[in-house]
Parts: sequence; C-alpha cells; structure tokens
Amino acid sequence: MTLTRRHFTTALGASLALAGAGPSRAGETIKLSYQRSSTLLTVLKTKGTLETRLGAREFGVSWHLFSKVLEPMNTGVVDLHADVADAVPIFTQSAKAPLTFYAMEAGSPHAEAIVVPEESAIRSIADLKGRTVGVSKGSGCHFILAAALKRAGLSFADIKPAYLEAPDGVAAFDQGSLDAWAIWDPFLAIVQAKRPIRVLADATGLSSYNRYYTVNDSFAAAHPEIVEIVYAALVEAGQWVKANPREAVALLAPIWGDLPPEVVATVNERRSYAVKPVDRAALSEQQSIADTFHEAGLIPRRLDATDVRIWQPVASRG
Repeated sequence: MTLTRRHFTTALGASLALAGAGPSRAGETIKLSYQRSSTLLTVLKTKGTLETRLGAREFGVSWHLFSKVLEPMNTGVVDLHADVADAVPIFTQSAKAPLTFYAMEAGSPHAEAIVVPEESAIRSIADLKGRTVGVSKGSGCHFILAAALKRAGLSFADIKPAYLEAPDGVAAFDQGSLDAWAIWDPFLAIVQAKRPIRVLADATGLSSYNRYYTVNDSFAAAHPEIVEIVYAALVEAGQWVKANPREAVALLAPIWGDLPPEVVATVNERRSYAVKPVDRAALSEQQSIADTFHEAGLIPRRLDATDVRIWQPVASRG
C-alpha cells in the first residue's frame, strides 16, 4: 500500500483565490472544506447529499480538500470548514478567526495516540526525552503530546518535535526518521496495519477527542437555514455509518487511498460519529487544552475557551 502526498492535498492557492467572497445567495456556490479524517463530510460528498438538498434551494456546492486546516479556517476562504479535533479551535480562537461552532462529534479517545515501533527501546512517555517525535502542529495530537509530556514531568523543550503533516508523517515513521509519532485515525490505523507498533498513550485521561464543526460568522448570520441543513445531514451521516458498517467501509476505502477494508473498519469502530449541538458548558475540556498550550508557549495569551460563538439547531433552542 503506497500513500503519497498527492492523495492528501489540494491546491491551496486556488482555494485562497476564493477569499473575500461574501455570504452566498441563491444561485451561488457554497464552499465546504474537508480533510481525510472528515469521515462524515466525505460520506456526504460522495453521496451528493448536500448537492441534492442545497440544490433544491438553488445553491451550488463546491468541495475543497486540505491537509493543513488552520490557514483556511483563519482566513475564511470557504464557508463551512472541515471538522477538526478539539485542539485546533484553540489556535483559531487565539488567531481571532471569525468562526462559529455549529456542531460537535462526541468523543473518541482511542482514535489518536502516541506510538513507537514495536522493536523500539522506548517504553514510556518519559523515555521520549531527547527523542524526535513527529506531530502535526495545531492538531489534537499536538495537545495529546503536550499533555502526556507534562504528565510525565517533561515539556516540549525535552524532546525534538518534528512538525509534519500526517501524510508526511507516514513516510517519516516508515523510514525510521522518527523515534515516536503522535497521530490520529485514519493514519493511526494505517500504520498499525503496516507494521507492529506500541502505543505509549492514547487520549484516554487526557482528552475526549471531541471533533468540532465551524462555519464563518458572516455565513452563519446570513444563512442559518443552510447551516441547519448541513447539521441535519451530518447527524444522519453519522447514524448511517454506524448502522451500515460494511457499506460505510466500501464507500470510504477507495477514497482513502484504497485502504484495506479492515483498516477502514478499525477507524469507524473507534470513532463515535455521534453529531450533536455544541454545549457551551461542555467546552470546559477545551480550557485544559488552552491552558496547556499557553504554558507550553504554543499560543501567546491565555484564552477563555468557552468564549466562542455557537449556533444551535432549531430543535435545541429554548
């Protein structure tokens, strides 16, 4: 199985050309981004669900694949953004990105982990001192690594972080360029299928690994009815994946680089795919992430992680 960067990237420059466009009106195109871990958005894209439902309102749909999600989220080059792990919104909030939270996916703590080759002499997080550890900057695994190091009495200053996007991390880990790798599914399941590895720690006890869906403030204000349609479609997609595991594997495997069915099945088993409204009180876990990142010098100022804009579906409004 060969995974190349071609499978995981898109033309960022072309998408950046969309920056500055105002909220869509009937007859215009709604821009959505996704990443390879965006299972539910991938399901909707493949099935053409949003094209059908939004097309009925005379809106077009365009999809934009990103491996680096922070830049499009910060600049607002699309209307609705790829779902992201819990740590990413801390960086966008720190950058004062104009984003509204409109949905969250319930926790899946086993879907991200810090791993080493099975033959490695590294047996614990404490053994990472002085070692080269791969991680995607701004990702949920960035927090897991920081929190795990802190729990072991270490910090980022004690390791040699190698900031790599996930596709590049696959090759680096395979080639032995990394002593350890902090990574999430489907890449975690990919490497587990390719070679024996040891999990030093997953997110259990550190993070629930919730995923969040965001939309540009201006779009949410101008088109709450469109956000409602996308939200409902995400809920249905999550229910479909869990109720139809074989069909979901068959749909996703070729899109994820012709992955073996068992790898896709592992990913889908570990993720909850339970989409629900964002509860401000539930963002308290985000505060731990924000505090850890500030202490590690990864964000310049302290944040109130609950001080974000939240859209609620009609059924949840009081």
